[in-house]
Amino acid sequence: MVFSSTIFLFAFLPAVIIFYFGQQRLFAKKLRNAVLLFFSYLFYLYGAAGFLLILILSTLADYGLGRLIDRKVKYKRLWLCFSLLLNLGLLAYFKYANFFIQELNGFLSGWKSFPIEWNAVILPIGISFFTFQKLSYIIDVYKGKSRALENALDFALYIAMFPQLIAGPIVRFSQIRSQLKERRESWNDFFNGTMRFCWGLAKKVVIANSCGQITDVIFSLEPQLLDTKTAWLGAITYTLQIYFDFSTYSDMAIGLGMLFGFSFPENFNRPYSAVCITDFWRRWHITLSRWFRDYLYIPLGGNRRGTTRTCLNTALVCVLCGLWHGANWTFLFWGVYHGLFLIIERVTGIRDLAPEKHNIIRRLATLIIVAVGWVIFRAESLSQATGFLGAMFTFSDLPISYELARALNYRNVFFIMGALPVFFLPGNFSMIKLLMNKNDPIPVVAGALMILLLLPYCATLIVGGASGPFIYYRF
Repeated sequence: MVFSSTIFLFAFLPAVIIFYFGQQRLFAKKLRNAVLLFFSYLFYLYGAAGFLLILILSTLADYGLGRLIDRKVKYKRLWLCFSLLLNLGLLAYFKYANFFIQELNGFLSGWKSFPIEWNAVILPIGISFFTFQKLSYIIDVYKGKSRALENALDFALYIAMFPQLIAGPIVRFSQIRSQLKERRESWNDFFNGTMRFCWGLAKKVVIANSCGQITDVIFSLEPQLLDTKTAWLGAITYTLQIYFDFSTYSDMAIGLGMLFGFSFPENFNRPYSAVCITDFWRRWHITLSRWFRDYLYIPLGGNRRGTTRTCLNTALVCVLCGLWHGANWTFLFWGVYHGLFLIIERVTGIRDLAPEKHNIIRRLATLIIVAVGWVIFRAESLSQATGFLGAMFTFSDLPISYELARALNYRNVFFIMGALPVFFLPGNFSMIKLLMNKNDPIPVVAGALMILLLLPYCATLIVGGASGPFIYYRF
């Protein structure tokens, strides 16, 4: 179920709000977690009915293992290993089995051997995100940073909470433990959450989808129809699309959490204002970057064992980060690509330069590096990526194809032009904070206009079929 779909906006979300706040009138908040869990499972059932049982059973297993780790100190390493094998095993099977068999069959065909018969495995939506949340819980309990939850229902809600179940943010258990029991809903949070959700909805329906229409056409063109201007247009529109699409989901998830009294961590902080790739990863998908830092990079030794070991640790984290996004050589090379620049910046000291030093040049260089990386990320194969990059950096001029001319309509071009300022805004600028500033009448009026004008326009587009899945749904 997509946040920007008619069934979510006009049926599911109103039902959740009515039952959630209605039960508080009758049962004084005693059932609020049960209500949210029920609707969270219903949310997952709608989009991945065949995998709901796996989500429930694996959640119960981790709940039990967490309790054992908390109590059985002598055998806690054994229970930790069981949990790691369970979660990483499920992730590896559903996410990488198809890729492994495909590559193996390609190898066998080269030796004139019979291929392995294999029925393709369907990827459960959100598995990468809720797996990392379960791992953070188990590891924190193992290290004694947190006590295991006694209430299985609260733990299940932490894993399956529908606002961030599918595409994050990745919420650490330590960040939300107290909120599972002691949160307080308020009209102020409800208003702010509504504003945040509406802002995200507008970015998704108006900007991300407009960029996506052009991007999809360009990346589907035959190589002989791709020239320099078209390739650069595709790189720019995808750079815009993936930011507005993913940050939109985070905005909407954070806003939905606020409706029910939860405070989720921020996931983006003006990433295209970064002055280097290190700075970019401090601003992009923040919860994933910090997860890899705290649960992999630092345990491997971080930067405490010399430059060579630090570079190796960085490379390993980036490779695994690339593979986390999907089973494709493009994701692996995208991770290697970013890892290479992170290592260069550490060795040369570029990452330690003052942010204001050569700011414009460094921002432009970083943006180009990131955009090139997004081409690798978006391409279906390495051959398409190399051909696309070749068109970007080898001058050619061809007529615009008919399909692209149709996608470059007035509405799409207008909204893309409205999105371009994201490349130039200051690194500390936040539109949502500006809109939520109730001490200034201008943001209040702007917020009211967004609700009264932009929201109905978005609803019209959604009803007309403009709603599309989020990019990170497939990860």
